[in-house]
Amino acid sequence: MDIMAATMLLQLEQENSRLKAQLENLLREGRRSEDRMRRLDRIERQLIAADSLSEMVLLLLSEYRSAFGVEQVTLILIDSEQVLGKLLSDHPQSAIPSRLCPTLLPAAGTIQGLYGPELAPWLGRYQHQRHSALFHSPVIGIESVALLPLVRQRELVGSLHFGSRNPERYGASSGTEFLERFAGIVSVCMESALNRDRLRGISLTDGLTGVQNRRYFEQRCKIEVSQAKRHQLPLSCMFLDVDRFKFVNDTYGHPTGDDVLRTVAAAIQSLLRLGDTVARYGGEEFVVTLPRTDQPGAREIAERIRRDIEARTFQTQCGKAIKLTISIGLTMLDSQQISGDHQAAASQLVVQADKALYQAKNGGRNRVEWVDFSF
Repeated sequence: MDIMAATMLLQLEQENSRLKAQLENLLREGRRSEDRMRRLDRIERQLIAADSLSEMVLLLLSEYRSAFGVEQVTLILIDSEQVLGKLLSDHPQSAIPSRLCPTLLPAAGTIQGLYGPELAPWLGRYQHQRHSALFHSPVIGIESVALLPLVRQRELVGSLHFGSRNPERYGASSGTEFLERFAGIVSVCMESALNRDRLRGISLTDGLTGVQNRRYFEQRCKIEVSQAKRHQLPLSCMFLDVDRFKFVNDTYGHPTGDDVLRTVAAAIQSLLRLGDTVARYGGEEFVVTLPRTDQPGAREIAERIRRDIEARTFQTQCGKAIKLTISIGLTMLDSQQISGDHQAAASQLVVQADKALYQAKNGGRNRVEWVDFSF
């Protein structure tokens, strides 16, 4: 074999090796892309099936992060009507850990500049001055980011952010087709979840007073019992009844009675803490759960409400000022008293508080009575 032939053979072998390596790289990339699309498809299906905004947030900020191996996933939502915070916290079936809570902004102005007039995704190197506020502090190890605008009806409704320690993970020249598709799906699913939450809120809210209704309370009380058992904490329950309410209706009419109930509900709500739940149980009766509250703490809250109602002056529809009082029954469920049947414990908690209310009524009204919990 002459030198020219040997050289050509060597070049062909080198070219074949290069092509083989290139093919192997393409196959590996294809398998990675296929695996990535499978994971993305699974998350998209979960998002579509999500029953609430809180469930969607958990999926985005927890499932996506673990499925795709990124260091941080954060979310900003535009809450111009100031309702998202309540929807996220009030949903009875789920609770979002504080580290996963989205940031709520009253307007899109502060994030509008991230995307420009086209509202297109932005991929590239992490820039501390521009991006640090989008991620959890301290921002350590993030080298590249993907910023996705969430858009509905050509309006920016939120912003989803991925942060990776791989500087090549998100580049300006990277294809953004699957991320644009994902952002679109998130936006549609979010709108759908919000609508379901609003409908659920209507069905779980008392139309007259604006506080929760009995249906919501029964769901919430069961959850509170479960959490009291898990964390070994006391759970108190308060049953309240407006004294001589029938006299108000009979003397001044039902419109005045409705005004009284609205005022009483608002007063109770204003004197409770974050995490307490008040609901209209029926007629002029209200019920409250007081998580992490022992007997002295529950009595203090109940007395504060009783004194507030006693000190108020209520206006009738005819302009006359009247005074009213309220009777309150209390009981407390100790975590050691909770068996496996949380529903039975929740029901008995209300029964015992109602029993205490009966004692307050019989004892002369405008008073707080306590009954020790027992099955």
